[in-house]
Parts: sequence; C-alpha cells; structure tokens
Amino acid sequence: MSNSAKAEAVLALHRFGMGPRPGSIAAVGTDPRGALIAELDRPLVLSAATNLPTSAKAFRTVADANARRTARAKQAQQQAKKQQMASAPAMSEDQTQAPGQGSEKDAAEMAAKQAAEAVPDPGRPMYLQEAKLRTEAALAAEIGFAERLVWFWSNHFCISANKIQSMSGAYEREAIRANTLGRFVDLLLAVEGHPAMLFYLDNLESMGANSIAGINRNRGLNENIAREIMELHTLGVRTGYTQDDVISFANVMTGWTLVPPGVDPQHGGEFTFNPRLHEPGGQTVLGKRYEQEDAEQGRAVLRDLAANPATATHVATKLARHFVADEPPPALIEPMAKTFRDTEGDLKQVAITMVSSDEAWRGPPSKLKRPSEWVIGMVRATGITVVDPVRYTGGQELLGEALWRPSAPKGYPDDEASWIDGVGRRLDVANNFAERITGTADPQAIIEDVFASEIGADVKQAVGRAESRQQALALLFMSADFQRR
Repeated sequence: MSNSAKAEAVLALHRFGMGPRPGSIAAVGTDPRGALIAELDRPLVLSAATNLPTSAKAFRTVADANARRTARAKQAQQQAKKQQMASAPAMSEDQTQAPGQGSEKDAAEMAAKQAAEAVPDPGRPMYLQEAKLRTEAALAAEIGFAERLVWFWSNHFCISANKIQSMSGAYEREAIRANTLGRFVDLLLAVEGHPAMLFYLDNLESMGANSIAGINRNRGLNENIAREIMELHTLGVRTGYTQDDVISFANVMTGWTLVPPGVDPQHGGEFTFNPRLHEPGGQTVLGKRYEQEDAEQGRAVLRDLAANPATATHVATKLARHFVADEPPPALIEPMAKTFRDTEGDLKQVAITMVSSDEAWRGPPSKLKRPSEWVIGMVRATGITVVDPVRYTGGQELLGEALWRPSAPKGYPDDEASWIDGVGRRLDVANNFAERITGTADPQAIIEDVFASEIGADVKQAVGRAESRQQALALLFMSADFQRR
C-alpha cells in the first residue's frame, strides 16, 4: 500500500468512521471509498440487543417500579403515624414536644423516604446496558461508517434520557438504527410515532380545543412536536412555513400518544392514536388541505414534509457538516440533496454520494471531533473492545456530551466553536485513560501499527521524548491527529 493510499485510509477512518484500530488500515486497503460503501451493505442489527427490553417494556418496568415506590412510601408513612399515635399516651407532654426529638411529621416523612428508596430504580441499569451495547458496537466496527450514521441520526432526531431514560437506548435501536440506511420518510414516520419522541416533545397530553378531551378538560394544544419537526427534523429554519402552519400541524398531531401502563399492563408504553384528544376536521399545512380523520392525517403531513425539497437540502447540509466541514462546500451539498430528491430520500444512496464526491476528501483533517468521537477513537486505537458503561458515560458527561442527554431538541452541535473551550477537559480524560492502560498499550506500536506511521513528525517527536509511557500516550491522544478529522 502506497503512502498516499495509507494517508487516505487514515482519513477515511477518521472522517467517516470511528477512527483507526489494529488492522483497520489494512482492511480498508487501497480503495477507502469502496470500503466505506461496502460497509453500508452489512446489517446494522445488534445481535446482543435480543436480551434488552423493548422501549414499551422498559417504560412499563419503570412505571411499575415507581408505582411500587409510591405505594410503599404511603404504607410506611401510615405505619409511622399509627406507631406515633399508639406511643403518644405513654409519653409526657415535655417528651412529645422536646426540642431535637423531631416532629411526628418528620419521622413519618423519613419512613416514607426510606421505604421508597428500598425499591430499586430499573431505569438506570437499562440505560447502562444500552450504552454498553452501543459503545461496543462502535469499538468492534471495522470502519464504523454505518455506526457513525446511526449516531448522526440519533442526534438529529434526539430525545433526552433526562426526561425519558427508560426508552432512550431502545428508541435508538427501534426507530433510528432500524431505518438508518433506508428511506428518510420511513425513518421520519418511525421517529415521530415513537412513544419516546411523543413523550419527549410533550405530545401525550396535547389536545385540540374542539376535541372531546379538550372540551371536557378545558385544556389545549402543545405546539412542540409540530415546531421541532418542521424546524429541526425536516424543512429547517426560515424555509417558508408560518406560525399558522405550526398550529395547524400541531392540531394534526393531537391524539398521537401512548398507552398508559396503569390502564393496560400488557401494552402500556406502546403507541396509540386517541381520537378523544384529536382536533376534528381538516387542517391546512403549507397550503395543502388534509381531511383525514385519524392518525393517517399526521402521516400524510409527514410524508409531504419528507418529500419537500427544503428537507433534502437541510438533511444534506447537516450530513456534510457533520462528516466533512463546519462550512461544507455547496459542491458537496448540492449533489447529496439531488440524490435525496431523485431517490425519494434513500439515505444509503445519499451517504454513498457523499463519500464518492472528491469534495468530501479535500483538505487536511481540520474538523474538531465531538467528545464522543474522540473518546471512541482513543479507545479503538488501543484495541480495547469491552467497556465499563459507568466509567464511559461518566466521562462523556464530564466532556459535555452526556450520552442521549442533549440540553435541547436541536441535539448536540457539530461546529468547532461549541466544543473548543472544552478541549482542556479532554486532557484529564486522556491522562486518566493513559494511566489505566500504560501497562498494556505501547504508544510507538499505536503510531506504527494502528496508524501506519501516518502521524505528524512533531507528534512522533513529542511521544519519543516523553518522560513516561503514560505521558507519551496522553500526548498522542491529545494530538491533532487524534482530535481532528
């Protein structure tokens, strides 16, 4: 393999994959573009996921635990009050009112708290299991292009585990991973109809003013899901839709909810359309009238949004920005958008158009990796394939990109300005990781074998002059060769 071929292989692994790992440059061979495309033909199914609960099952499990917690807290509180009443006659007035003894109310509340805490929270273990599975898939991938696409779409259609922890990992598996290489319209329908998204964007209780529930409960519309679908998921900002379009679309989406676990223990947490919440009658969105009377009204709007030319441009721009440059060239975006339009949103073909374009390969690796990409690349370089999810998720939180926990529906940003101030914290993570692996990882071997010596001369010199192996590893991990793509 020529030096130029090795350099392009390293660039392919950094820019489009999860970073070089032992043997990956040889696996890419002399045709990095072909290797990237070939990876898209492999299934994205996670075999180990068969041991994990569905999102609905996870939701029911947490709901059941919360119900038990509430019940036990009430029982403990009632029992504490009974005991206090039974012992009160045997105590003097001074004893019952003595300072420092604590009030009856405080004692009852403490008993309730202890009883509630005795019921374990199943949400956290499920979150960690999902995190482990997802992370190890990225570490095991030969190149990681397909996994990067999963990560991209999961962030594009983000939810937050801070609000719906039980479903966060299963949502990515069920809605995102299953449709990452399919048609955008199928991905869109899967995402917007997923209970996790409906919960996250507060659509469960949204009701039309003239719906049965709206009239009876004197409650109204929530515009969140309509606004985020148009602004973030499909058309993009400033693309011609109005506030009236948002309101009409929000009315269309009323009734999209989930089955309450307390109502149906077998199907709680699953999607359902509740006509009692739905605003009756037709709605006009972006100049088109939709007269359907059930969930098909919402699906019809989503199909049209997926086919809108603005959606093609928005998606192509975000993909190019994520993989190639903060300011991607129009010569890259336009062919990708055209492929999107010509293939009715075939996301695999859009990805192929991107990596087939010379524009995607021009220039040195200058785009700053997000913390998650940097950490995975660092671990992959050492050949480690098994992770401690507690340590991993804690590190991601320290670096400002907590897994499945963005602060807003727009997801984590993809520009350098948003991450550059946090690079200093990466040094702490790099030092800590280097300390743990110093007995098994050789920085010179990583340079020569994993990176095929395609590392800057200044980095090689700094690593060679390091006072210890730990310092050498940390210097290597903090170099531009690791942090940029």
